[in-house]
Amino acid sequence: MRLRSLLFISFFVLLGLIFWGTGIYTEWLWFNSLGFDQVFKNIFYTRWAVQLAAWLLFFLFLFLNLIFVRGAVLNLPNLHLRERLATGPLARWFSPGKITKLFLAGSLILSFLFTAYTGAHWLEVRQFLQGTAFGIADPIFGKDASFYVFDLPVWRALYAFLQTMVLLTLFVAGAIYFMINPPVQVGRRFVFLPYRGQAHLSLLLALSFLLKAGEYRLQMFELLLSPRGIIFGPGYTDINANLPALWILFYLTIAITAVLIFNVFRRQFNLVLISVAVLFAASLGVGSIYPALVQRFRVVPNEFVLERPYLEHNIAMTLRAFALDRVRVEDYPVLPQLGWEGLDAAAGTIENVRLWDYRPLLQAYNQLQGIRPYYEFVDVDTGRYFLDGEYRQVMLAARELNTQMLPQQAQTWINLRLQYTHGYGLAMSPVARVTPHGLPEFVIGNIPVDTVEGLPVERPEIYYGEIGTGFVIVNTNTPELNYPMGETNVFTHYDGKGGVLLHGFARRLLFALKFSDYRILISGEIRPESRIKYYRNIRERAARIAPFLNYDQDPYLVLADGRLFWIIDAYTTTSRFPYAQPFAGINYMRNPVKVVIDAFHGHVHYYAADPDDPLIMTYARSFPGLFKPFAEMPESLRQHIRYPETYFNILAQVFATYHMDDPIIFYNREDLWQVPNEKYFGNVQPMEPYYTILQLPDEAEPEFLLMQPLTPARRDNMIAWMAGRSDGENYGEILVYRFPKDR
Repeated sequence: MRLRSLLFISFFVLLGLIFWGTGIYTEWLWFNSLGFDQVFKNIFYTRWAVQLAAWLLFFLFLFLNLIFVRGAVLNLPNLHLRERLATGPLARWFSPGKITKLFLAGSLILSFLFTAYTGAHWLEVRQFLQGTAFGIADPIFGKDASFYVFDLPVWRALYAFLQTMVLLTLFVAGAIYFMINPPVQVGRRFVFLPYRGQAHLSLLLALSFLLKAGEYRLQMFELLLSPRGIIFGPGYTDINANLPALWILFYLTIAITAVLIFNVFRRQFNLVLISVAVLFAASLGVGSIYPALVQRFRVVPNEFVLERPYLEHNIAMTLRAFALDRVRVEDYPVLPQLGWEGLDAAAGTIENVRLWDYRPLLQAYNQLQGIRPYYEFVDVDTGRYFLDGEYRQVMLAARELNTQMLPQQAQTWINLRLQYTHGYGLAMSPVARVTPHGLPEFVIGNIPVDTVEGLPVERPEIYYGEIGTGFVIVNTNTPELNYPMGETNVFTHYDGKGGVLLHGFARRLLFALKFSDYRILISGEIRPESRIKYYRNIRERAARIAPFLNYDQDPYLVLADGRLFWIIDAYTTTSRFPYAQPFAGINYMRNPVKVVIDAFHGHVHYYAADPDDPLIMTYARSFPGLFKPFAEMPESLRQHIRYPETYFNILAQVFATYHMDDPIIFYNREDLWQVPNEKYFGNVQPMEPYYTILQLPDEAEPEFLLMQPLTPARRDNMIAWMAGRSDGENYGEILVYRFPKDR
């Protein structure tokens, strides 16, 4: 019976290991096919190194303490219990070897269960080891911002881990001591534990209090991330009440630790109770009641006077955290009237006035250019291209394949996995042109692709896009649908480099296990040259390679050198920048990376557009070779990068408040701005920023930029407009044009 149980357990353990190993190996094959195998190894090794180190430390600590407890178990002070164990059914376990094995197994299992989560901290460990200084010191402790972003999370996680380890050991050891020696009355008092147990538990409790002292020290630094006051970061109460209280609690806990170490030799249970009670009372009185009294009776009646220096810290650090200290603010030259000369000077702007909104245009694209029910335009993007030698703003969208739109009877495995594998081509229309029938005027469209001179489309197939659902297998015996033509279809065989080769029985078996699809293993249509493409959704694709970046929700399509590419803006963010006000849950943000994905091959490239960002410098040190210099991006792609809308939205929200750099005006919100509302199909919603080609004041040529009007709070007249520049050397610059307040 024992053998059968062992075999049963072993079978399921082996099965789990096979599926786990299959997932790991197929992930490595995917990373390797893209040239990022070293990134995979770094993440994998770091994750398991952290988890194994935590497991080993937890196990050794727990096991060594239980070995100490074993001495008390073997020398039971309770004679009645010792006799029962020696003669009862548990007698065979009552030996040093058996008890050691039992404690060993228990330590292994408990330590594994309590450290299973630790591998998830691999990124924090990488940041801690490879962290780059920000060059910005906090105004209270003078520590570089990197301490709060990279170091403090690791110290906090380490404290939680060590405290859990000590308290679990304390609980397990205490439970064993209690079981082997239940409380007995001696005279007028109860004896709960043998002296050996009291000494042991006092030492463990002392270690727990020592760790608690360390946590009080961490809490001092975490005041820089305090959300309690009128601004994010410490205010008057935090600095003048909470900080001194934490110092008192820190030294008090150190003193209690010393008392508990002394109690290892004194072995007085009352000392333990008194120590815990004293710390609890001090935490309540000094840590909670005193700061509340200071806030109520000292700060509230004199709030601005006392909080002014902390308001100044918050304003300065918030502007630096969002790079808004680099904004160029100018007064807009308002003209009394606009004549023909002004119109002629702004010809480049007028010729690119947007007549189309992307939302109704998406419907028009699907109706006019969908061609077949299984093709879908998911999103319309804005770009700029030279049409007939003129710089023009256009709208464009990819014609992607959506197999869910196939008729039910056509949704066979052959169709879904081997034949309907890719979308085809794109549609493009200038923003300032309309046909006589009120429709968009397409300069690129139809199937096969019709295009204009200067914008060739030589590789229109789209294997990777915003839909990209499920895996497909290409270059099989089954020809792939390339595009429909009249009453017939044109077929093709994939001749690119994307995907993982399916040569050999072993690989087919692995992928059959990975996708739980036995047909990968038995299909006669698959040949050694076949390639399996998975993770074809471009955002998922980028996030699997570099999960530590945040990706824009709106990738955009680019036509360059006759090929189709996707560009995704990637952000570095944190919520732990000292004194900076959070917006949308973050208080530091940069857009240092442009991710380029080839729609045909699926190749992914990460270009560092802002290599001086400390977070991206940290990631570059952790993952050598992942990021390419921005100068290596082909010029044909670089001329299509744009200021990202998501980033711009957050900057506009921040600047609407933090353009008030005077503490008095900021405190009273006297000059608060807001993003205006717009009405769309009867719904009132915040106005979205929009891309346009515009000639800025004092500039010789029109340029592509993203702009957002701003109004005073609760008013509708525009007070300023904000622009993010996208062209050439001006890329990334933020301009704010203010209008006179007296007009």
